[in-house]
Amino acid sequence: MRQDSGIGVLDKAMGVLHAIAESPCGLADLCERTGLPRATAHRLAAGLEVHRLLARDQEGRWVLGSAISELSAHVNDPLLAAGATVLPRLREITGESVQLYRRDGTARICVAALEPPAGLRDTVPVGTRMPLTAGSGAKVLLAFSDLATQQAVLPTAKYTDRTLAEVRKRGWAQSAAEREPGVASISAPVRDAKGSVIAAISVSGPIDRMGRRPGARWAADLLAAAEALTRRL
Repeated sequence: MRQDSGIGVLDKAMGVLHAIAESPCGLADLCERTGLPRATAHRLAAGLEVHRLLARDQEGRWVLGSAISELSAHVNDPLLAAGATVLPRLREITGESVQLYRRDGTARICVAALEPPAGLRDTVPVGTRMPLTAGSGAKVLLAFSDLATQQAVLPTAKYTDRTLAEVRKRGWAQSAAEREPGVASISAPVRDAKGSVIAAISVSGPIDRMGRRPGARWAADLLAAAEALTRRL
C-alpha cells in the first residue's frame, strides 16, 4: 500500500518508480498511471534516469534502472540470501525462469529472478509490480492472505475463491495464459519459522515447453525448493 510521507516531490517520484515497475511505459502511459501533468512526469522520470533508477529500453520506454539492483544487493534480507542458493538449483532442474514474489497490499512484487541462459523465456525484472488478479504467484499469495485482501481482489480476478481453496489444499498453484498470453507458471508458498506465508516461489516459461498444466511436471521440484527456502529461513 502506498504511503504519503508529506514530502510531495519524493512521493511523486516514488509513484513514478512504482508505475514503471508495473511494466515499461512511455510518457503518455506514465501520465495516465500516475495522474501527473506531462511536464512533471517527464521531469521526475528524467531525473530518476540520471541517477540510474530508471533506464530506457530499445523502444525508448522507461524501465527500472541498474541502480535498483545495486542498492538491493546491500539489503540484508534473509529471503534473498536463501534464494541465492535455492533459485539457481531450481532453474537448473527446470530449465525455465524462476522468481520470488512478495505481497504488497493487493499487488505482488518480484524480489528475485533468474532466467535460463538461452532460448525463449519469461522475463520478470526484479522490482516488477503486478496485481494479484492473475498468475500462479498471485493465487498463492492471495490464498494465504487476510480475508479483507481476498475480498478486495477476487471481484476482478481471473480465478475464484474456489481456486484459492484448492491452492491451500494442495499447496501450489498453476496458470496458463492467465497473466500473459503464451506464458505458463507454477508457484508454491514460502513460509517463515512460524509457518506464515511470506513469499511465493515460481517457475514460468512458454506454454509450448511447460504445457497448460505445469504442475503435473514441476510440482514436486517446486515444493522441494519452497521447503528448502523455509529451512534456510
